[in-house]
Amino acid sequence: MPHRRTPSSRRRRTAAAIAAVLTTAVLSPLGAAPVHAAPSAAPVNMARSGVASASSVELDRDSFAASGVNDGDIGTRWSSKYADDNWVQIELAADSKIDHVTLVWPNACARDFALQTSADGVTWKTVTRLQRDTCPRTDTIDVGATARYVRMQGYQRWSSYGYSISEFQIWDRPAVRSLGLVPKPVSVTESGGRGYRLAPSTVIAAVGDGAEAPAAYLAKVLRPSTGYRLPVVSARTGPKPIIVKVGSGLGPSGRPEGYELTANPSKITIEASTADGALNGVQTLRQLFPQWVESRAKVRTAWTVPQVRITDYPRFAHRGMMLDVARSFYPVDEVKKYIDTAAQFKINRLHLHLTDDQGWRIAIDTPADNPSGIDYPRLTSVSGGTAMTYNSSGQQMGTELGVTGYYTTADYAEIVRYAGANGMTVVPEIDMPGHTNAALHAIPQLNSAGSKPALKPGETTVPANGTPNVGYSSFDAANPATYEFTKQVLTQIAAMTPGPYLHIGGDESHSTSGADYTTMVDAFTGQVNALGKTVVGWNETARTALPKDNAVIQYWNGNTATVADAVNSKGAKVILSPAANTYVPQKQDSRQPQGGTWACGGPCGLDRHYGWNPGTYVAGISESDVLGVESALWGEFIRRLPQAEYYSYPRLIATAEVGWTPQSQRDYIDFTGRLAAVGGRLTLQGVNFFPTADVPWRTAALGADRTVHAGSPAGATWTVTAPAAGTLTGTITWNDGVTENVTLNTARAADIPGMRGNDTFTAVSNRTFDTPGTRTATLILRPPGQAPVEAPLTLTVS
Repeated sequence: MPHRRTPSSRRRRTAAAIAAVLTTAVLSPLGAAPVHAAPSAAPVNMARSGVASASSVELDRDSFAASGVNDGDIGTRWSSKYADDNWVQIELAADSKIDHVTLVWPNACARDFALQTSADGVTWKTVTRLQRDTCPRTDTIDVGATARYVRMQGYQRWSSYGYSISEFQIWDRPAVRSLGLVPKPVSVTESGGRGYRLAPSTVIAAVGDGAEAPAAYLAKVLRPSTGYRLPVVSARTGPKPIIVKVGSGLGPSGRPEGYELTANPSKITIEASTADGALNGVQTLRQLFPQWVESRAKVRTAWTVPQVRITDYPRFAHRGMMLDVARSFYPVDEVKKYIDTAAQFKINRLHLHLTDDQGWRIAIDTPADNPSGIDYPRLTSVSGGTAMTYNSSGQQMGTELGVTGYYTTADYAEIVRYAGANGMTVVPEIDMPGHTNAALHAIPQLNSAGSKPALKPGETTVPANGTPNVGYSSFDAANPATYEFTKQVLTQIAAMTPGPYLHIGGDESHSTSGADYTTMVDAFTGQVNALGKTVVGWNETARTALPKDNAVIQYWNGNTATVADAVNSKGAKVILSPAANTYVPQKQDSRQPQGGTWACGGPCGLDRHYGWNPGTYVAGISESDVLGVESALWGEFIRRLPQAEYYSYPRLIATAEVGWTPQSQRDYIDFTGRLAAVGGRLTLQGVNFFPTADVPWRTAALGADRTVHAGSPAGATWTVTAPAAGTLTGTITWNDGVTENVTLNTARAADIPGMRGNDTFTAVSNRTFDTPGTRTATLILRPPGQAPVEAPLTLTVS
């Protein structure tokens, strides 16, 4: 597991499409057919045609000039001199009605600033003054006024440097909501007009060999929230079916994971040449339904899908996530939940880091042929009970000590089965010849003259070590038991793993001599090759022999030249996990008290995880040599699933899109606009994700119709998702003209040091009506930069 600090470079990203142009469903009565608006003109960023000026420019350099804030490129910026009293402003082409302003701070943010407007550039009116405690971030500020000049007036800098803004956007209307599809499909055509509506009598037809599993998956997603039966049948029957078809020649040609999805008023069809392709289509269809489809209990809403045609397939075959279960264990149910969340974003590889210095997490049986008499069950009976504990200074790592435990062969088989049902292949990792203290602690025969650490007098095995230290442990290259042990372990792991890959680690073997390292890694890779599997190793293994045309190098850090040589001379493929772009235990926000900063020299934010190109990352190889990308969650301080989710999301979603969507179609601002729609879905799923500051998270609300007796409190209730909200207030308007101001409640409020995101919010009205009748009430919320959110409900008083 890597810990070295490595320099990283900021990659330039051009905002090709500032605002999405696809629209969502127009609200209609539940009894009416769904109608979807035709695509409308996008909001206009009026700053693009304006003139920017500033009070000062850092170092008087043209590259930091005010023009960097309105050029549509978030890779450029304005930076001020090093004083608190500085400003940057936009003069618009004419007096204009301004809906809202968006300020994108790449770094050197303002802790205290005001947004001001002016008709003449002389007399200024303060729209709002804000104090912020996170950087980098994006601020969206409602204006609702006419002006010609808009200014950011700074009062307090983030640090000793000046202010820095990469985009100063002035919008003429609220953002138009996109379909919110992540990862972004290759091709989407929205027709407008009448869309599809799910009916209680709808069936899901599975047509063709391999169609039944993705069809059943879809039914499992839709049934809890809709309350519909949605039987899976073998032929199309009844009105408004959803048809999942799998067969040769279906879907995009030559794309085994690709699919075509068509939705119109009469039916939805998903076509693919493989079951995996059909499942990918199902995941896209899931995102086309309203977010409330993710509710774990039945809710009443119009289950509509816009009229669309989508053709889609992945850029890379490998789109992975690594879960470190060795330093801190995750029980089977937590691994399943981690799979559930990632699968909807078309992640298709689960890399399990099963062994490390701190623990051994997979049961190995004692074979009949056992020349050295190794007691293999000791791996879990001894080192299954160890985990991460304290650092070398005696400080506890994490909010609690590392979780101990291990997977039985039945547990592992269930993980493999469940991952497969979610479109994922399991890649097991047995890390060696370094990172092996847990094995040495359990197995006396592995402790010999050349193993590290050396035994002390009276010891038969080395002590357990729960520190985060790396590079101190090693197998002995001269010990025959080393190879007997690794062959037996790899043989049993291979038999348990239907996928094609076995990962041998190979990283950070600092205490192993170069010659011994090569001897052992050559032996290990040969053992894997003899088992009919493809060996995967961290990029340190690139300098070894490697099986010709049957090896994968996983790059995380260091010199890429050896990786290119392994590709060009040994036929290896590459998985890219560069630490600055994929390591989620690195801080994503400066407000987080825990997390590394070595990979980026500071927080590794969402933009870092999105803004890179795997196809050109390693010089000297082609994109076809890149198998794919993988996010990595290490376990030094992260404990249990909620913390794993908090550090993984939404950055893992960025990695999913990097691996799926063509490079030419990716844009960070466009991505965050689509990601904004995903927040409500994750909230309803109970995923504990981090509310990244530069994502314009959407607020959504749904009212629940209710019947009460006259004279009883109404108990009218609305559910609201608002990932970025602190205190949330709204207005309830009744059809008799009565209005109520309400403060919404949540069972779990966001707490960055506590690693908690918002749960759903609830608004309640307990008005009392003495006479029978039907009343309607609408909850109105006004999130900044968005159109007002309105959610009606009907109250029947009996």
